[in-house]
Amino acid sequence: MKVAKAVGATFYRLAMASNALGTLVIFGLIVVMNADVFSRNFLDAPIRGVVEMVIFSLVLIVFLQLPDVVRKNRLTRSDGFLVIGRSRFPAVANILDRAIDISAGIFMALITWIMWPELVETFESCHFLTAPEFGPAQTGELLVDLKTALARCDYFGTPGIFTAPWWPANLAITFSTALCSILFFLKAILGEHAVVAEGPADVIPAAVRDKKV
Repeated sequence: MKVAKAVGATFYRLAMASNALGTLVIFGLIVVMNADVFSRNFLDAPIRGVVEMVIFSLVLIVFLQLPDVVRKNRLTRSDGFLVIGRSRFPAVANILDRAIDISAGIFMALITWIMWPELVETFESCHFLTAPEFGPAQTGELLVDLKTALARCDYFGTPGIFTAPWWPANLAITFSTALCSILFFLKAILGEHAVVAEGPADVIPAAVRDKKV
């Protein structure tokens, strides 16, 4: 149990870091949207590709913040039956709760398994590490080769307006679902000893926390 708690604390911190990164994406999106409003109204020059930026950012925001939602037990679900069961049949409710966590962990692992080939394919389309099959050859200059590689990537958006490589979005989805799967399995193992508080050092049993509330 001590080993599981130590491992869990590491992944809980990783979930919080992912949540913070998602918050930074939200902040950047707010800046872009406000800049677009200002540019439209005062300069009569809207920023091109804002809609595409919003769509792309929403994918990053949702999946980067999802692991911390799982960590805090705030993922939307219907748990009325479990709430009643905990007061009358706590042992049965505990078994059901862990079974739900295991099922959710398996589901997230399946999504990760499905997304991994897509991530590899979209990343390899850029030819960051291998010689390209078409287009300009590598020059040996890091920035020049990086810019050329990014232009080769499978992209999202409208050419000439806004395009972005697909692999960062696929990476966010794959990373998020893999981390969520691990968190669900840790919750199933640790049960009421799982970390669900706001800070990484706040290891509070669920039973104690519920009494405080």
